[in-house]
Amino acid sequence: MSRPNQPFTTGSTELAALLVRVADDDAAAFQAFYDRTSAKLFGVILRILIERQESEDVLQEVYLIVWRKAATFDASKASPITWAATIARNRAIDRLRARPPRAHVPMEAAVDLADGGPAQDAGLIHDQDARRIAAALATLEPRHAAAIRACYFDGVTYDELAAREQVPVGTLKSWVRRGLIRLRDLLEGSQA
Repeated sequence: MSRPNQPFTTGSTELAALLVRVADDDAAAFQAFYDRTSAKLFGVILRILIERQESEDVLQEVYLIVWRKAATFDASKASPITWAATIARNRAIDRLRARPPRAHVPMEAAVDLADGGPAQDAGLIHDQDARRIAAALATLEPRHAAAIRACYFDGVTYDELAAREQVPVGTLKSWVRRGLIRLRDLLEGSQA
């Protein structure tokens, strides 16, 4: 359960109902809650910790807490996603504070340090891929491109984006789906 899934559309009422079932040790409800919230919670954690593996570990800890404390959720105090995001944020901050302090090395010692980062050409390949994606996104209908950026690069959920754009969630999903299909066609065509 350490890898987040793609964001799913869900309402606060549905998430609250799932938490009630989780409090009754319903594993299927827990899996559904995970499927619908993990992408957002992973984004919260990753923004704090930066390191992907550590963020995945903390995400797993968060869902253990959700499993154990689902009965403490109070819909009158917060929405389910806010409740879970608060747990995620707090666990990530706890992990950040528990990190050992970084060693301070004199600047002169930098010459002797090995560079464990990717080779220069790996950065160029990444930059080329990023430019291809940006160019392909620029050819899409603007609202499709904006929806893809928001959902896949910014971690915005379909519900949040639909509310922001004042369109039904189904319409927003159609924009994303059509945009992704067009994006795939453009990117596959540019490799040929």
